Amino acid sequence: MCRRDEAGLFFAPSKEPTAARLSREEAAKRVCARCPVMVECREHALLQPEPYGVWGGLTAAERRVVLARRRRRDLELKKAARSASTIAAAG
Repeated sequence: MCRRDEAGLFFAPSKEPTAARLSREEAAKRVCARCPVMVECREHALLQPEPYGVWGGLTAAERRVVLARRRRRDLELKKAARSASTIAAAG
């Protein structure tokens, strides 16, 4: 769907006012919400990571939050795995 829409809907023009940016991002997210490959698009943008635009229904700032949460979760899982292996070795 986004291929048929203007790229300007998904990417900010330089010096875009905040109200215009928020409105444009919401319009882009509505396009994403109807897209059959939204999840795949989002994962692509997270794995790259894409620094600009709306991808898979998320803005660049929202993607940074998701990535930070994933990093924290991965660190916690690694810590838990180390603790479990230490306990198993001691037992």
